[in-house]
Amino acid sequence: MSDEGQIFIKMRAFFEDDDWHVTPMDSMPVLSMGFTGKSGKWMCFAQAREDQNQFVFYSVCPMNVPDDKLSTVAEFITRANYGMIIGNFEMDYADGEVRYKTSIDVEGDNLSNALIKQMVYANVIVMDRYLPGLMRVIFGGVEPAHIIATIEGELPEDAINIGTADDEDFEFKFSLDDIDFSELDAGLELLDSENVADDLPETSIDADRDNKVEDDETDDDTPNES
Repeated sequence: MSDEGQIFIKMRAFFEDDDWHVTPMDSMPVLSMGFTGKSGKWMCFAQAREDQNQFVFYSVCPMNVPDDKLSTVAEFITRANYGMIIGNFEMDYADGEVRYKTSIDVEGDNLSNALIKQMVYANVIVMDRYLPGLMRVIFGGVEPAHIIATIEGELPEDAINIGTADDEDFEFKFSLDDIDFSELDAGLELLDSENVADDLPETSIDADRDNKVEDDETDDDTPNES
């Protein structure tokens, strides 16, 4: 894109230096990229909001929530969000898209590689941690309260009532390996320039990095995020 702002320039340089395979989006201050974690693969978006002096990073769940599961998933993400220090889950009731967002306002300061790294890796680690539970809530009939308690260490894994999936081939350990990411347009079509947009090629990066941040628990001196 032309007339690139300072936040966009800095975030693009970070991802290039950190060996991410990114794709700039036409006429928008947004980079798209794929991420492969231990729990599956999904699309990510980095957005520069120059006028607001903000950097935003999204992980988008690779499957939209069916209409009959919207209320259940809303409970899941509400329980997941409680106590989150950096970022939050959000769901679009119009199409069932779920994503995790981390962001930071750098007005009066500079956006450094350290801050971008914190926002990015805090984001993908949380999505990787909660994605299997989200899939179990949607496809396995698991109660949100139980699966959140298990994810967050309050209950042992064998305390979960998995329920019965309609599909007899449903696997408890949900796999996203066979998803065609070219078919994700419908899940992204409502994202505009104030958020992110659709029509994205697949790229990937290994989640197992030595330099990723610690989980979603951070020190008190972490800069305020928006």
